[in-house]
Amino acid sequence: MNWEILEITLRSIYISGTATLLATLFGLPLGVIMGIKDFVGKRIFKGIFNAFLGLPTVVLGLILYLIFRQAGPLGFLGLLFSPLAVIIGQAILITPIIISLTTSAVESIDPKIKDLAKTLGASETQASMVILKESISGTLLAVIGGFNRAISELGIVYMVGGDIPGLTRVLTTTIALQRDMGRIEFGLSLAGILLFIVFAISLIINLVQKQRK
Repeated sequence: MNWEILEITLRSIYISGTATLLATLFGLPLGVIMGIKDFVGKRIFKGIFNAFLGLPTVVLGLILYLIFRQAGPLGFLGLLFSPLAVIIGQAILITPIIISLTTSAVESIDPKIKDLAKTLGASETQASMVILKESISGTLLAVIGGFNRAISELGIVYMVGGDIPGLTRVLTTTIALQRDMGRIEFGLSLAGILLFIVFAISLIINLVQKQRK
């Protein structure tokens, strides 16, 4: 692996990892709350987040481009064609994934566990933490699913990142570029690296979960 490929790979992991962190900080608590609490309009919120799971990335990318461009409402920040713009775009894309999967994971836990915790003297917060601990496998899968979706994303990177060498070029855009240049074998090699990252992280999480059991 030459230095350029290594740089692109590390940049891909950094950008998608940061986007996943941001999405997790927002989406995980919201998913837990939606999974535990019953409130008016809960089904509507769940339906909205589930609908966003199918949002075409080029549409989201175009919306963000119009927002970040010089004539857009946030154009003064100079975010367009920067790593931060890609991070924001990916974070927005995967937040509904983390919320929906976390909500489903929490809802799958037997409510009697929370009632038992309260019976033993646990507060509402402590009982909620018990539920979160029981659903840790599902929440980890939600985070990993979000990261895998982010690092495999192409449309947003093109729209707001611009595929700039040394700045916003990542594995997916490089693979597409190699296709355009007719360098299919090199593109397949990069695709192999991308798949290795996705499967390796999933395997590590599975091993961690087995050890916890």
